[in-house]
Amino acid sequence: MKSKNINQLVLAGVLCGIGIVVPMLMPKIVIGPMSFTLASHVAIFIAMFISPKLAAVVCLGTTLAFYDDAVIIALRAASHICFALLGAVLIRKIPEIIEKPLPSTVFNGGLAFVHALAEVAVVSPFFLPAAFSNRNSLPTVML
Repeated sequence: MKSKNINQLVLAGVLCGIGIVVPMLMPKIVIGPMSFTLASHVAIFIAMFISPKLAAVVCLGTTLAFYDDAVIIALRAASHICFALLGAVLIRKIPEIIEKPLPSTVFNGGLAFVHALAEVAVVSPFFLPAAFSNRNSLPTVML
């Protein structure tokens, strides 16, 4: 039991370390109000396959990597806990969901949708007031 806890702690530390270093080394793509950091989800995806608890810890740990950029980007990173926990729980409860093409496609599409909804919920308070005052920018916010 103690060995398993130490193993989980070490894995959490390594994956958080990877999640913190990736934004420092990987290129960032900025298009308008949006920004994308390549490979920023890798540590979270690996943690999802190990356990829900580890997925949650890695999401919170990797959020620290984005506090240098802006609060909104850090909040977007923190919102990853929604899809990571859901994905980790589903993988734990229904492991065959990732073994067959159709269920895994539905699983990935569903997680992508939850991921997008969580990020939209986080960024909306920052961008929607300005978008409603200037009707030309509303489509940009919704994309």
